[in-house]
Amino acid sequence: MEKKNIYDENKIEVLEGIEHVRLRPGMYIGSTDSRGLHHLVFEVVDNSIDEAMAGFCNKIKVTINSDNSVTVIDDGRGIPVKIQPKVGKSALEVALTMLHAGGKFNSGGYKVSGGLHGVGVSVVNALSRWMEVEVKREGGLFYQKYERGKAVTDVIRKGDTNESGTKITFMPDDDIFEEMVFSADILIQRLREQAFLNRGIKIEISDERTGKSNKFHYEGGIVSFVQYMNRSKDVLHEEPVYMSAARDDMEVEVAMQYNNSYMETVISFANNINTHEGGTHLSGFRTALTRSFNDYMRKMNFLKEQDSNLSGEDVREGLTAVISVKLTNPQFEGQTKTKLGNSDMRGMVDSTVGEGISRFLEENPSIARSIVDKAIGAARAREAARKARELTRRKSALERTTLPGKLADCRERDPKLCELYLVEGNSAGGSAKQGRDPRIQAILPLRGKIWNVEKARLDRILNNEEITSIITALGTGIGEEFDMEKLRYHKIILMADADVDGAHIRTLLLTFFYRYMLPLVEAGKVYIAQPPLYRVVLGKKDYYAFNDQELQSVMESLGKSKGKAEIKRFKGLGEMVAEQLWDTTMNPENRTILKVKLEDAVEADEIFTILMGDKVLPRREFIFKHAAEVQNLDI
Repeated sequence: MEKKNIYDENKIEVLEGIEHVRLRPGMYIGSTDSRGLHHLVFEVVDNSIDEAMAGFCNKIKVTINSDNSVTVIDDGRGIPVKIQPKVGKSALEVALTMLHAGGKFNSGGYKVSGGLHGVGVSVVNALSRWMEVEVKREGGLFYQKYERGKAVTDVIRKGDTNESGTKITFMPDDDIFEEMVFSADILIQRLREQAFLNRGIKIEISDERTGKSNKFHYEGGIVSFVQYMNRSKDVLHEEPVYMSAARDDMEVEVAMQYNNSYMETVISFANNINTHEGGTHLSGFRTALTRSFNDYMRKMNFLKEQDSNLSGEDVREGLTAVISVKLTNPQFEGQTKTKLGNSDMRGMVDSTVGEGISRFLEENPSIARSIVDKAIGAARAREAARKARELTRRKSALERTTLPGKLADCRERDPKLCELYLVEGNSAGGSAKQGRDPRIQAILPLRGKIWNVEKARLDRILNNEEITSIITALGTGIGEEFDMEKLRYHKIILMADADVDGAHIRTLLLTFFYRYMLPLVEAGKVYIAQPPLYRVVLGKKDYYAFNDQELQSVMESLGKSKGKAEIKRFKGLGEMVAEQLWDTTMNPENRTILKVKLEDAVEADEIFTILMGDKVLPRREFIFKHAAEVQNLDI
């Protein structure tokens, strides 16, 4: 091995201490809720992934222990343990207790790294009640323990070994975190993603609390990722298109496959970091894709001289793609620092995708024709949707008669203070209008079920009166014209019956918001109301229960008087008078509303495809798998 690639104590550089971390944890991990809690695990795993990207790690194992601590083990080189010359302490202690200390600032440590700022494991240590680290390296097994970021033992040599790797076990500090229980599902989703992005690596997760475990190993890399995302969809070509290139300190991988849906699912990564806000690599991909298809269609005479080019939106309909780039010095920008800014990456992705797509279309004429036909259909639908949007906008601006009969608007004009209830049925809508706080709460009753947007293009969707009413009431527009600044209500609350039909209506609405107004979901503007399932009447007092468990608790609390109590099960919101609806479901001081969160875009995409798509078998399997999780089933 060349001297410059040696990873030892000399590569651990020190920039500053960790005192600030415990005082302002949100600055380092985003939050101290469930998201921040799980971020701790991701930071530790990212170190192991960095070892894998450097070619020194093949296996990673994550264990949620029975006491809710977490252990991460890898078979990488092991964190250096010898004395770091600038500090006079073990490099292990330096890396674990000093902020911005690590092997990622000096190119001799890591060429490409996901944990770019060197704050990862030291921050996890600072925010843990305790942490224990074992390192197998240079023939020895070394150990050190920490409490709240500070070493409480020296680095101890516990024995000899011929193996190498690092084992980190930590217990989050309950003085810091509001939520202390790890979700295996959240960790599984992230670890599966990392296994896709790092071809060949073996990742295992075990949950000692349940005895369940999962193993991920994908020799196909991002090709397997695309196939996984499309597994519940009908694809237009069996094998995904794969393109890759490498030069200097940059690598590009792209995999893509078309399906017969009307949705686009394109996910981009830089150094294994999900670049939610896109960036230069995504721009290069989109530019090349649109150009290549238009060039091919003109060459094959699918587009005549007088025809306009297809838009990027047209050629991406039904596309599932993963873009993964790796580079030595990534520049991240954007509100959440997940937008890639390296300008030279745009050109590299553009040329790689342009050459790859052009070759694929030339070599596969029948597949090319099916994709082209789909894109042309999308272009026609886009034009029809544009006309429908204009019609909706004109009605809204000139007539203002499409909603007043249905929408009971609120008096407040500051959107941040305003709430819009989308209410199932005219009867419940009437009760909601009478029981609301008219100062800040607006009510829009919905007649029947809105269209299933999973099975229709936007032009057809905009012909649905209920959907156009929602769009006009919100004020944001839809699709390419969506503008968050024009949102009229900062809380959009879906209020439906607590039965099967109500659940279906909520799912239809959630599908619409996820597919066509995703920024509202991502910004935390969409909520689900929680109406009670039971009313218990004892004398002149009412008690409400939202599920069977709460009903049991209410009855137990009534003690000897419970025999005199009358229990009523609500079949729908329409059975509640205005005062009851206000007291239980709409009063901001005592209501329960659930914020709709998007933890995993891939998982959400699949769930909506399964529940609302054409395939029956995946939907049946999903229902069987999750039937035990149903709390309230109306029969």
